[in-house]
Amino acid sequence: MLGYGLVLLAGLCFTLQNVIVRVLFNQVDLFGRLSTGGFVAANLPNSFLLLFMRTAVGVPLMAILLPTLYPKTWSDIRQLGHRSQRPQLKLALAGGLLMFLYLALLYVAIGQIATGIALTLFFTFPVFTALFSWIWFGTPPSWFQGGIMVLIFLGSWLTLPHQASATVESWLGVIFGLASGVTYALYTVVAQKSFEHFHPVPFTWISFASTLVLSAFSLLVWHGQMESLPWTALWIGGLLSAISTFAGHMLNNLGIRLVGATAAALLGAANPAFTALFAWISLQEQLSTLQIMGIGLVVTSVAALSTRKPAKP
Repeated sequence: MLGYGLVLLAGLCFTLQNVIVRVLFNQVDLFGRLSTGGFVAANLPNSFLLLFMRTAVGVPLMAILLPTLYPKTWSDIRQLGHRSQRPQLKLALAGGLLMFLYLALLYVAIGQIATGIALTLFFTFPVFTALFSWIWFGTPPSWFQGGIMVLIFLGSWLTLPHQASATVESWLGVIFGLASGVTYALYTVVAQKSFEHFHPVPFTWISFASTLVLSAFSLLVWHGQMESLPWTALWIGGLLSAISTFAGHMLNNLGIRLVGATAAALLGAANPAFTALFAWISLQEQLSTLQIMGIGLVVTSVAALSTRKPAKP
């Protein structure tokens, strides 16, 4: 139960992160009282800028807080320099690369197509996680997990706006949205493999540090007009995004260690429903009867999954 609870809390943090990104890219009425947002255009350079600002705040913050959560954080990281720890170092760096790729792809998708569509495409990742876990670990999903996956995806699909205005605007955005889901699935499987010998806390910090370096390099290649940007608002958004992202990945990685990548991915598929509900509360986005039904279906499915022990290989 603890593992499932950690993954659900991670989902709530990721929901907050998604809403922050939406606010930074689009003007909204926050809680129906404060008109804010739309600080930067949703394009590739600004996507990398937001990703850089998030990690520029998050990496030092994590460096301060992580030793409190896990006192051996820095000693474990130093041990990666030993020849015997090269496999763990490769897995940790691979996790960092995959984190950067999935976030960058998701940001580009949000910039190209409607946010709800982009997130739904991203949250196809449990299917790919189950497939990769089957290939890598030889643990096929059970019939029960497969049924829950179908119900969660059905509920997530029902939470989407189905009006004509929500149609896809760019096939490039669709490709990026799906690619972000595939990449995140790889990240969760790499994390599970690494956690067999390496603690989630230093693994998470290495992932964020790698993302900071890669996003900084990307800004050197794709840099936009940054002279007149509202830096105060962007740094506040970066701080809030960093805190929610750090908490989400930390809780999710701890959950993966307890229940495995496939079960964690199935629970993570509830995030579109959580996002729709939180957007309704904070951004005053209206929910139709179908969307409310979808949220109820997802919540019920997740509750059913949490009552079952993870399948053993």
